[in-house]
Amino acid sequence: MDRRNFLKYATFTGSSFALTSCIQGRRNSQLASDVTPVASPVVVNEPLKVGFVYLGPVGDFGWTYAHDLGRREMEANLQDKVKTTFIENVSEADAERVIRQLAADGSKLIFTTSLSYMNATMKVAKEFPQVIFEHCTGSQLAANVGTYSGRFEEPRYLTGMIAGKMTKSNIIGFIGAYPIPEVIRGINAFTLGLRTTNPQAKVRVLWVQHWYHPAKERETAQALINLGADVLTQHTDSTAAMQLAAAKGIYAFGYNSDMSSFGAKVHLTSAINKWGKFYIDTALAVMNNTWKPQKTWSGIAQGMVDISPMNQAIPSDVQQLVNAKREQFIQGTAHPFDGPIKDQKGVLRLPKGKALDDQLKEKMDWYVQGIEGSIS
Repeated sequence: MDRRNFLKYATFTGSSFALTSCIQGRRNSQLASDVTPVASPVVVNEPLKVGFVYLGPVGDFGWTYAHDLGRREMEANLQDKVKTTFIENVSEADAERVIRQLAADGSKLIFTTSLSYMNATMKVAKEFPQVIFEHCTGSQLAANVGTYSGRFEEPRYLTGMIAGKMTKSNIIGFIGAYPIPEVIRGINAFTLGLRTTNPQAKVRVLWVQHWYHPAKERETAQALINLGADVLTQHTDSTAAMQLAAAKGIYAFGYNSDMSSFGAKVHLTSAINKWGKFYIDTALAVMNNTWKPQKTWSGIAQGMVDISPMNQAIPSDVQQLVNAKREQFIQGTAHPFDGPIKDQKGVLRLPKGKALDDQLKEKMDWYVQGIEGSIS
């Protein structure tokens, strides 16, 4: 739920993580059931105009690329029922202007795909009450504003299971963007999966302080290799780490989209985001006047996240193990954060038989056992 912020708005003090300005309001007391939806009038026989606001370039093969795949899937399925427009590389400072322009130009449904757009989304939504807004990874609801995100921790856990069986050095390198709950949650889920298949393995985390910066991502990946990592994974948006892994002949996992084409031999799998179904369903709801503001947080079972096809270098018994856990996630009989869970200091954070609730996941600011280093 903590996608896309800028660190000038975030501070870590002790065990707390305060998010302000563009990433403030992680908990909003207004529930979907308390909000009366505003119908979005759609002219009969005219396509629904849908706008998308992207933080990065559509060619990043990461976060923005995955959203644009979803937009294109919506177009392919709804065809002449929709007309889409996207604006890429929109900074937080320019977000309000871009969102307002999309609304003024006739967009009746607007997807804002970065947490840093929260304030701008809420402000413009008040000015255009007949326009529907969906904000990715946000938390604030309004009469014409909903939020959506994926349970990224599910595919993360599965990739961790694979890493545990593929490492020889027992050191996994994790390239992090910013130390916010969403990223920390992914690191923890990966590590929990890792330790189920290899209790001796460790995760080393280095931060690039960027979502998309190929040069720094590659530099950080090399630093992790220098520290002994023989498997790389990331919570950043470019393919730089995958390409370096291919050059070095070590295994790696992609993120956001299937990155196998950038290192077919070393690419084990990718934790992928699949936004298309949500975009299609939301557009249809707006057209049918059945849309209502709600918080959507969906996992593999709902088709919003998953892993890409596994590399055949992964032993068949490991693939079977991963597929079995994936099916448990789908059936709801297992979760990435099932107890017992201890933090890296050995303190029991969750007892056996319990599952971590969503509110605690959204505020996660601690590491589980098996992660080296501290949260900056």
